[in-house]
Amino acid sequence: MEGRASYFAIRRTQLIPREETLETGRRQRSLSIGIPKDPLPSENRIALTPQGVELLRANGHKVLIEKGAGERANYFDRDFSEAGATIVPSLREVYQSDIILKISPPAPAEVELMSPNQLLLSFLYMPGQERESISALLNKRINAIAYEFLKDEAGCYPVVRSMSEIEGYAAITIASEYLSKAHGGKGVLLGGITGVTPAEVVIIGAGTAGEFATRAALGLGCQVKIFDNSYQNLKELERNVGQRLFTSILHPSVLSKALKSADAVVASLRYFDSEPGFFITADQIAKMKHGSVIVDLSVGNGGCFEQPAVAHAGQPYINERGVVHYSVPNIASRVARTASIALSNIFTPLLLHMADSGGIHQLIKEDTGVSHGTYIYKGILTNSYVGNHLNLPFKDIGLLLAAF
Repeated sequence: MEGRASYFAIRRTQLIPREETLETGRRQRSLSIGIPKDPLPSENRIALTPQGVELLRANGHKVLIEKGAGERANYFDRDFSEAGATIVPSLREVYQSDIILKISPPAPAEVELMSPNQLLLSFLYMPGQERESISALLNKRINAIAYEFLKDEAGCYPVVRSMSEIEGYAAITIASEYLSKAHGGKGVLLGGITGVTPAEVVIIGAGTAGEFATRAALGLGCQVKIFDNSYQNLKELERNVGQRLFTSILHPSVLSKALKSADAVVASLRYFDSEPGFFITADQIAKMKHGSVIVDLSVGNGGCFEQPAVAHAGQPYINERGVVHYSVPNIASRVARTASIALSNIFTPLLLHMADSGGIHQLIKEDTGVSHGTYIYKGILTNSYVGNHLNLPFKDIGLLLAAF
């Protein structure tokens, strides 16, 4: 027994501690975020509100905002400076930031101010995008994320959805405006009262915008008819709204009959074909009631109607039959403050998540929704839709991430 005890004693003295590999906490990265004033006169939104700026500053991040950038959304320089942002007088100073957060795609003058490895977050507005603009961004060797392509954890498109919700509601208010005599309309109350037949609203497209246009129209008491090219979309809209509605697939004869009696038509069908097209012909429009109103929410994506031109300066086109055709892009910008809050609610957590991950490169590797929204990575085009649409070479982002 003594021999055995001495054996174990010797073995115990020979135990040597070994290194153990443990996951260490990530180093949070401090972000420098620049928000320029949008050059488009029709763009009134801003990507961060003072509340968003305050949260970012509380987490140690720097926010530079060009003077007057938020005024069209009724946010003033004083509001941002009190929240901790630095107000700068020139665009060049804003573009010294690591991250550029804006609404519309950068103008050529803005691209000139960009530097390699900088991160750009903006809308892409693909139907109006030009090959030269994307090539200029590629030559700058930046990283770029398009709001339209960003996905959340559920696989939805949060920016597209939030703006579509706003546009759906806004479309009904626009139709109501142009049916009233205040805007030269035929003096119809969109909805109706006791003893008066309610107005008829036709909604083409059962997506998010169509759903919220339906909710708004039903709330006013309108008779609503909904058309879509997907039975599943129609079924889902009915389930979300919580009641049986007049729904139909896009049968030309059924749609033509509905258009003839409609007081207002809201079109929200979205499609991503390379060639523009339309679903409603000029002949169908010509047979609509005098003074009826069309609101085309898809005009930025090719439009749903056969029409002569997009309206300019926010003014509708009125055809010879007296049909008011409101085809103004970017309807969400009409309610810029609401839209800015919605955008800030998306981008503030995204930027904080980016910082916690250690930067954009690590976040792209970890978050499939962010990688899906990335269309330029290290100066290489990574989005097949953009590449095919503009005839530009592209590479799969998954392969690039494995290489870097």
